[in-house]
Amino acid sequence: MASFVQNTVTRIKIFFKDRTAKISEINRKYATPRIQTSPAVKFALLVLRIYLFLLIAILFYKFYTLLHT
Repeated sequence: MASFVQNTVTRIKIFFKDRTAKISEINRKYATPRIQTSPAVKFALLVLRIYLFLLIAILFYKFYTLLHT
């Protein structure tokens, strides 16, 4: 029985080690961007990011006010 448990634990460790290695490989592959973006595109993405944070802040504020009324 102990051997079965030990084999199962070993297989689980190998499974997760293989998966994390694959994820690390993908992250290394796409770490540097392959396309160049213009300043206008960078600005648009910045505005969208700020807009997203603003929407999330409003959502949390609404949730907070609903709980404390």
